[in-house]
Amino acid sequence: MAVKQLSVFVQNEKGALAEVLKTIADVHVEIRALSIADTNDFGILRVITDNNDKASLALAEHHFVSSVTEVVAARVDDAPGGLAKAVDVLQAADINVEYLYAFIGQSKNHACVVLRVNDNKLAEQTLTNAGFELITEEEITNL
Repeated sequence: MAVKQLSVFVQNEKGALAEVLKTIADVHVEIRALSIADTNDFGILRVITDNNDKASLALAEHHFVSSVTEVVAARVDDAPGGLAKAVDVLQAADINVEYLYAFIGQSKNHACVVLRVNDNKLAEQTLTNAGFELITEEEITNL
């Protein structure tokens, strides 16, 4: 049930991010979730789109380096401690969270969180057993 995330290396210079985003938009791919982390020289744009294959092909044609990573997406209570509970459950199962980011879903009671962990299958099982609802790639695509 893992969700595919596209990671794009972006030079940390004026206009570079805009060029990546325009490349994705020009092929009519919609970004559903995103995160960007930067260093002095480059950034890593992490996106979940409604068509990662199409976006990846367009980026390659424009000489952007990208890769696909599987991540876990889950709903957490949109209340104080909702995210902490999910992270605590994973920590108790000895699952390392490498990074995470949130995106807007259609529920007012839940926040949607993308988690990059060291063991997707175990994280999915652990979160499900603890009562968290996982989000499928199809659900994200149809937002």
